[in-house]
Amino acid sequence: MSDAKLHATEQNPDDFAVQIADQIESFLVAVSEVAKGDEPDSAVPFLLLEVSQLLLAGGRLGAHEDIVPEERYEPDPGFEPDADELRENLARLLEPVDVYSEVFDPYEPRKAPVPARISDDLADVIADLRHGMVHYRAGRTSEALWWWQFSYFSNWGTTASATLRALHSVLAHVRLNQPLEELDGLDTDEGDGDDTLEFEAGRVMAEEIGGHLGSGQVR
Repeated sequence: MSDAKLHATEQNPDDFAVQIADQIESFLVAVSEVAKGDEPDSAVPFLLLEVSQLLLAGGRLGAHEDIVPEERYEPDPGFEPDADELRENLARLLEPVDVYSEVFDPYEPRKAPVPARISDDLADVIADLRHGMVHYRAGRTSEALWWWQFSYFSNWGTTASATLRALHSVLAHVRLNQPLEELDGLDTDEGDGDDTLEFEAGRVMAEEIGGHLGSGQVR
């Protein structure tokens, strides 16, 4: 048994860190399985279930007191696989409901909603979760929890919540026999929508990182 697995099994299964890590690992495995495309007809309801369960873990992290890592600087996590293949597989699987309309910040008035993609969102969430999982598997539990909590507030919590609403809407239209109207002008590959989304996302992330980390990786 590897040191990382030994570290995890030695902890109390009721421990907060173990429970959060188990929920996150379950999400990572489940979405990867969905992305294989073996059961396309059940992809949307299954993703709805998995994102809902992930947000339960996020809610617990959000309600928890601020987690302080043991080290002042983030240790180098080493190699982290990208989520490009998963993103592309999900985009093919979810087409043509992949693109949806989203209000970036419900407390910030906007002239129009921004375009988003479920596949991009899920890949983005997975990248955040994997980063923390690398620390967790290496035995850096406080670092993993800090990262999951911080990125929940700054990125993946908002992204997963938007994805949940989109998946719920698709499934509701199907179950209630209400055809989806064509989402004209919401193609994230062209037009000003994607630039707007990228700009807003970058601005919010810069503010969050600046407020929490200051310059560099200093905490």
